[in-house]
Amino acid sequence: MDRNVRITAKEYGEWWAQYDLSGLAPGQEPSEELKTIAAECDVIICSTMPRAIETAAKIVGDATRIVPRDAIFVEAPLPAPPIPFLKLNPTMWGRVSRVFWFLGFAPNGMESHLAARRRVKRVIGRLVEYAERGEDVLLAAHGYLNWMIDGEIRRMGWQRVQHHGGNDFWSFRAYRMPARRTQSTKEALTAE
Repeated sequence: MDRNVRITAKEYGEWWAQYDLSGLAPGQEPSEELKTIAAECDVIICSTMPRAIETAAKIVGDATRIVPRDAIFVEAPLPAPPIPFLKLNPTMWGRVSRVFWFLGFAPNGMESHLAARRRVKRVIGRLVEYAERGEDVLLAAHGYLNWMIDGEIRRMGWQRVQHHGGNDFWSFRAYRMPARRTQSTKEALTAE
C-alpha cells in the first residue's frame, strides 16, 4: 500500500481497511535468522489477517507444518480520527489515530484501548500455555499488538532474550519464561 499519498482522515479509514485486507508486498522475505528460529519452534501461530498468514507461511517455508490462525492475534485497531479537511500521509494518520485511540476514541463498537489491553493478556495466556508445556512457540502477528505484548509479558517477569529490527516488518523478539513460573502457575491454577 502506498504510504506516500496525502489523504483525509476519512480516506485514511478506507486506506487502513484496505491495508488490513492486503497481504505482503511482492518480494518481501524474512531473514534467514527468523527462518532458523521458526524451524526450531514446536508451534507456529498467527492472526487471521492475510499479511500475518503470509508471514507465517514464509517463515515456516514448509507447507506440511500446521499454522493455526486465530482472530485474537489481530492488530489493535487504528480508527480514523474525527478531523476534517486535514491531509496527511498514512504514516502520520497512523500516529494521530493511535493518540486518539489512547484517549478513548473507538467509534462504532471498535475495540477500545482498554479492551485491547485485556485482549493482550489473553494472548499472553495462550503463549504461556504452550511454554508451560515445554513448547517453543512463534507468533506471527502485527506491529502494535506485538509492542503491547512486549511490555506486558516483560512486566510479568519474562526475559526478552533477543530483539531484532525494532518494530519494523520482519522484526522479532524472543522471550524466556521465568524459571519459577511453571510451578507457581500450576499452583495458581489448582487453587482456582
